[in-house]
Amino acid sequence: MTSTTQSDVAVADIRNRVSGSSFYTAMRLMPKAEREAMFAIYMFCRLVDDIADDGTRPRPDRAAALAEWRKDLDALYAGRPAGEAAFLQGPMRAFGLAQADFLAVIDGMEMDVAADIRAPDLATLDLYCDRVAVAVGRLSTRVFGMEEAPGNQLAHHLGRALQLTNILRDLDEDAGMGRLYLPRELLMQAGVETTEPHAVIGDARVDQACRKLAARSLDYFVAADRLMKSRPRGRLLAPRLMAAVYGALLRQMLVEGWAPPRRRARIGKPHLLYLVVRCSVFG
Repeated sequence: MTSTTQSDVAVADIRNRVSGSSFYTAMRLMPKAEREAMFAIYMFCRLVDDIADDGTRPRPDRAAALAEWRKDLDALYAGRPAGEAAFLQGPMRAFGLAQADFLAVIDGMEMDVAADIRAPDLATLDLYCDRVAVAVGRLSTRVFGMEEAPGNQLAHHLGRALQLTNILRDLDEDAGMGRLYLPRELLMQAGVETTEPHAVIGDARVDQACRKLAARSLDYFVAADRLMKSRPRGRLLAPRLMAAVYGALLRQMLVEGWAPPRRRARIGKPHLLYLVVRCSVFG
């Protein structure tokens, strides 16, 4: 009888959290090797994100934990025992995943650990999106078998589209952690001068700022769709499905608005299945 390790528990917990999500649905549509690589990338992201979001630990402790991940990644790419990062060895070798992209994700997590982000300027928000989403996109497009140039372009556009949609969807959850990712310039244009998260999301004028950010997200979706329709090499069903799901969430939010009280946008299973079929048949 084998014992259950802490690593086994972590894997089971993450699989349970991702099951039923649109991301899990997209992964299930992939061949086994690609599916396992994508789960490894997702697991890495969840583990470092959990460190950044762990409000029970002092910031220096969280920063130290992320620094340990950096050391483990250094060891992985140097061919030494890689500690917590050992599970990335197979995907890294099979798909040529770049260490710089994993490190960029950690850079993004460190932005959350250094201080609670509150109404960043647009340039800082774009940097954050590039680290926590676009870098993941670059890793993913390697798994999808895309060539570097179109893969990086798709990651640039779709990563930002997905992350901005997440920000617009998670206003209340982020405020509960003391965070506010809506950019300062758009809030000020809407007449909202405070950066206190609960005050901002409780102000009806937040809807104006959110709609302007949603317009930016829509532009990124359009650019990503245009690129995928150009038929670059690679398996694009998963990114097509993610774009369809998050695009549907964004359109739902645009209809309902962001003025309080809000309800979190969701895609029901019948709609998700429709999107799977549509992406599978029509591309």
